[in-house]
Amino acid sequence: MSLNVELKSVARHYGRVKAVDGVSFSAAPGEVIALVGHNGAGKTTLIKLMLGLARPTAGSVAVLGQDPAAGDAAVRRRLGYLPETVSFNPALTGRETLRFYVRLKGGRKGEENALLERIGLAHAADRRIGTYSKGMRQRLGLVQAMIGTPAVLLLDEPTTGLDPELRQQFYAIVREMQAAGATVLLSSHALNELEGNASRVVILNEGRKIADGTLDELRHIAQLPTRIRLKTAEGGAGRLRAWMGEPAGLRQINGHIVELDATPEDKAAFLRRAAGEGAPFEDLDMVPPGLDELYAHFLSGRTSR
Repeated sequence: MSLNVELKSVARHYGRVKAVDGVSFSAAPGEVIALVGHNGAGKTTLIKLMLGLARPTAGSVAVLGQDPAAGDAAVRRRLGYLPETVSFNPALTGRETLRFYVRLKGGRKGEENALLERIGLAHAADRRIGTYSKGMRQRLGLVQAMIGTPAVLLLDEPTTGLDPELRQQFYAIVREMQAAGATVLLSSHALNELEGNASRVVILNEGRKIADGTLDELRHIAQLPTRIRLKTAEGGAGRLRAWMGEPAGLRQINGHIVELDATPEDKAAFLRRAAGEGAPFEDLDMVPPGLDELYAHFLSGRTSR
């Protein structure tokens, strides 16, 4: 299988500072990979290495089969990039700015008009960017990254300044590009919104990769408990507690809801029992550990991969 991105034991040092230290991972066409880590973990440095804006101190970086630092124009045209901080000339209109980038990247004539419509900025296309809100500037930055239908999209905190509706619109676009075979790498602190939108998660800490896998794979490695919440009629929490045998860690939320944390083994046993007759609950929710909990777990150093 061909790979759009391949990093092998990549390091980038600035004097004694190891911004990236021995990171390896690859990305195939159609993958959406979340790069997760605190400030200074190495996310932005990795993106600069993949863009060819920095050269590795050690190891190798290949994007679309080429060294991105070599400056191959054909490869650069197939890359899309949204920086964390978007900055445009405030005296230019949105249409003028986007037209400039379309020409710079060798895009189709008039492509800027379709892109502005797609991202919901057609109504403000002829306004100066100096009048744009932060969210509008962020959308303009996103749409310039999409010029030419890139094969690799590198997005650094892409949903900053976007309201919930626009975030959903953004991820719908990401899914469209994923379906067309693009590789998308997202660097983000918004862990909750990455769930369901990223096919893989790479967790970084102090320049090193400490975990890499799908959410299910990371859950299997971490072995964190699943939260089970049971609901019954008002005032029935006591019957639920008695039926469950008052296990350690049982929490009563109110008069009709109780919850507990169950290990993978306990969860299976509980489900078998709950399927029997006479279980005194009306509804059951099972909440597996989310990305924020997994991130905290791997960051603690208890498990590494």
